[in-house]
Amino acid sequence: MSSRLEWLGSLPLEEAETHLLTCNASRNWARKMVANRPYADESSLIAAAVAGVAELSWFDVEEALSAHPRIGERTAARHQSEREAQWSADEQSGASAADARVLAELAAGNLAYEEQFGHVFLIRAADRSAAEMLAELRHRLGNSVAEERLVVRRELADITGRRVRKLLAEQ
Repeated sequence: MSSRLEWLGSLPLEEAETHLLTCNASRNWARKMVANRPYADESSLIAAAVAGVAELSWFDVEEALSAHPRIGERTAARHQSEREAQWSADEQSGASAADARVLAELAAGNLAYEEQFGHVFLIRAADRSAAEMLAELRHRLGNSVAEERLVVRRELADITGRRVRKLLAEQ
């Protein structure tokens, strides 16, 4: 077992949950992750983190979404910790380099998406340009609610797995 994994396993329940909530803001997800300790290795922890997203109720997914800022916006979402705010800024670096036109289109698209689906547009922004995110946003506006919920879960799982890796790397 790696020392980074031992660190997570040795934390008191509430402290471990607090750290994990920076990876996914669903309290039920974080509680389940802590309750299932210890993990055999980092790969098992990350696999459990990703799989856990599929098990969340839609209410829990919406709770997780509440910690994500809109794509292209610098302001932190409510319930976002300092660590999450920094991770979001790093992940959205492709949007921060966009020109004013693309940022305006992202802002308009974000609002149209929220009006249609009732929650923030979630996409794994890491390693994507603003133009790629805008194209995906436009595409996803054509989804049904059911289709979009599947995409949101997939994106949330991807983000969660990446953030668990980052959390462990910081230790």
